[in-house]
Amino acid sequence: MPIHFEVTDHVARVTIDRPEVLNAIDAASERELDRIWSAIEADRDVRAVVLTGAGERAFSTGADMKGGSGASGLEYWAMARPNGFGGIALRQSLDVPVIARVNGHAAGGGFEMVLGCDIVVAAEEATFSLPEARVGRLPLDGGMTLLQRQIPFRAAMGLMLTGRRIKAPEALTLGIVNEVAPRAELDAAVDRWLADILACAPLSVRAIKQVVRRSAHLSATEAQALRLPALVEALQSEDSSEGVRAFVEKRKPVWKGR
Repeated sequence: MPIHFEVTDHVARVTIDRPEVLNAIDAASERELDRIWSAIEADRDVRAVVLTGAGERAFSTGADMKGGSGASGLEYWAMARPNGFGGIALRQSLDVPVIARVNGHAAGGGFEMVLGCDIVVAAEEATFSLPEARVGRLPLDGGMTLLQRQIPFRAAMGLMLTGRRIKAPEALTLGIVNEVAPRAELDAAVDRWLADILACAPLSVRAIKQVVRRSAHLSATEAQALRLPALVEALQSEDSSEGVRAFVEKRKPVWKGR
């Protein structure tokens, strides 16, 4: 399979395994990714996700231009793609946190997938770019709409209007990346982030992500007034009481996810 998917100890790991084409995504891979995200949404046992690419050269270089649909730019834009590139860039229904383990180049749609994740841990050699304008195309699957919302305007425009590639340390200064690690320490860095997420009440984490993702277009006052399902569930949960009780008793809480 071009995409590997496994769940162990509440963590889902999704790996794009097409290193021979720098983990570019063809139509079959995109369908499989979308199926996997839907499966994760339906599995309440999953508390965190790690998305990465196989090998050391690339996280993903975006659309497989040799193995794509052959559609024109206009035809591609007209297609129904509500979840953005890889089914993750613009996805609003996935409430568990997703860590992008960026092991190499994240270009085009690969960068758009990174922008759809919540936490980004990158190897020192990793790079980020939206080079679509250099080949007469556009970052249609989330790049144009996400990047300008996640980093300063001039930095976003500088990247999109030139298609230039930046290295992980620069991406860190712009706020695209949470942590840069030497390649040999990349997995350990990801595991630290996972441990910190898993130390939190899973329903609280779900509620936080749901509120943030679904209220970004609102004013702070409007967002505060939302009564989203995950928020209500977390506040009424057994874990909500367990967290306070564990704090008073000076012990680690035992989360049940309910």
